[in-house]
Amino acid sequence: MWVFAATPLIYLAKVEELSLVQHLETPCVIPERVYEEVVTAGIDRGYPDARRIERSVDADRFDVVTVESSALFSRLRTNPSLSDADVAVLAYADAYDGAAVMDEAYGRDVAAVEGIATRGTAYLVLKLAKRGTIDVDDARTTIDAMLEAGWYCTPDVYAKIVRTLESFDE
Repeated sequence: MWVFAATPLIYLAKVEELSLVQHLETPCVIPERVYEEVVTAGIDRGYPDARRIERSVDADRFDVVTVESSALFSRLRTNPSLSDADVAVLAYADAYDGAAVMDEAYGRDVAAVEGIATRGTAYLVLKLAKRGTIDVDDARTTIDAMLEAGWYCTPDVYAKIVRTLESFDE
């Protein structure tokens, strides 16, 4: 199961590539707190990407899920450096043995300490390119478009992404 945080949803929506998730082999879920932050508040603010995410939920590409309280959820809520949405992502991924799809380093560090698997947006794009679901050029175009839309990745990570994509052509 893939448990999506805000940033991967926002940037896949900005570049109109949310449809990629339908090719993932396990369910994709969005915790209610993430949905409220990204879709409900985003539509209220007039963000077109929020409407794209809403349409993807309506098309059953994602399920919106309720996160039950747990010891981990309660403990993470006391961390002032984590948003309520990120707490929900980590708690749900932990409870259902899923992978938290998040790009922020701090959230990924907390997940590592808690033993929660994480993957980033680029990982999903690379995974689909490696399987041949999308071609390498389309994967590169998606990554480049996300960067142009404001998605952050360090130059060394970008270079690694490009090398990985190039290795799929060999």
